[in-house]
Amino acid sequence: MNFKKSNLVLAAILMSFGLNSFGMGDSPMNIKIGFNVPLTGFAAADGKSALNGAELAVAQANEAGGIDGKKIELVVYDDQASPKESVPIAQKLIQKDKVVIGISGSYSGSTRAAAGVFQENKTPYISAYAVHPGITKAGDYVFRTSFVGEVQGRAGAKLIGDSLGKKKVSLIVLKNDFGKSLARGFKEAAGKFGITIASEYEYSIKDRQFGPIVSKVKNDKPEAIYATGYFFTAGPLVSQLRAAGISVPIIGQEGYDSQKFISIAKAAAEGIIITTSLDRDSKSKVTQDFIKAFEERSKQKVDMVGASAHTAISVAVAALRKAGVTDKVAIRKAIQETNLEASTGNVAFNALGEIKKDVQIQVVKNGNWRHHSIIKDPKLLAPPNK
Repeated sequence: MNFKKSNLVLAAILMSFGLNSFGMGDSPMNIKIGFNVPLTGFAAADGKSALNGAELAVAQANEAGGIDGKKIELVVYDDQASPKESVPIAQKLIQKDKVVIGISGSYSGSTRAAAGVFQENKTPYISAYAVHPGITKAGDYVFRTSFVGEVQGRAGAKLIGDSLGKKKVSLIVLKNDFGKSLARGFKEAAGKFGITIASEYEYSIKDRQFGPIVSKVKNDKPEAIYATGYFFTAGPLVSQLRAAGISVPIIGQEGYDSQKFISIAKAAAEGIIITTSLDRDSKSKVTQDFIKAFEERSKQKVDMVGASAHTAISVAVAALRKAGVTDKVAIRKAIQETNLEASTGNVAFNALGEIKKDVQIQVVKNGNWRHHSIIKDPKLLAPPNK
């Protein structure tokens, strides 16, 4: 066998094992971005939307020339929104796949667990929409392109007490990182807007029947309800509250931000108001171009999760282009210095890697999410900085 032929045989063997002369899993032509996302399990619908948003951002970046002519490759693993899954996935992305940045398209529990692995390995990691405050506290390589839960909770208090002028509120809390952090923020700011919490009720992520809570809320006679949850818990909850004749304003958060919530709650969804990061009626060309491209690509209505994943990938791409290298220290610095107009608004980070921006308010009108208002209050919406 001559030298040329032996090289071809060796190349074929290496390719059969997913290897090449540049190291395990590496490609000289691709720059790899890792993406942990729930594609099976209870959060699969959000995961699919997040993946659609991420894939769109990668496709757009590659169409625009990639990174110095190199294509971006999105390396995707299903974390099932589980910390037990996300930790080994993070290790695999860093050690085997050799990604230069990781993105979480997942919930708080799995994102928090993975964040520690990325920080330990000094690999930049961006949370697209998970809200727990502990995520960015993992260290200086971890960032978040959506609001920390407490910020949204404080925005909800201002919306109810100031904008809507309602003062007696029943609080319904999902017992997980997401629900509890939102409730903490709401209670922290409630007094500033003259709100009295008439009662507080908790439920689990598996609950779909809310009869006892509904009965107690009805007896409370609140002027408004602040209810944390995801679209698959909020849909049944809102339906049952309205079926019981409770007609006061119900305020939710980004977990409701899906057309699936409207499909589940049906007529009861009309008039529901949420705090979120996506304004479907934004005048921004970047946002409107994203919405059009997302809906054409995914064949589904846009939602906060898809927009947030698109934003996180866009930040990663901008940082890679600015850094001009695959050196992770330079990439981390470029992310920290981000000032970017994205699909969810302008992105800039504080020293802790938390985002600083206005909160969008959306309302269901005629079966669709529409613009309600914007909360602009830098002091109230200030994320933690240490």
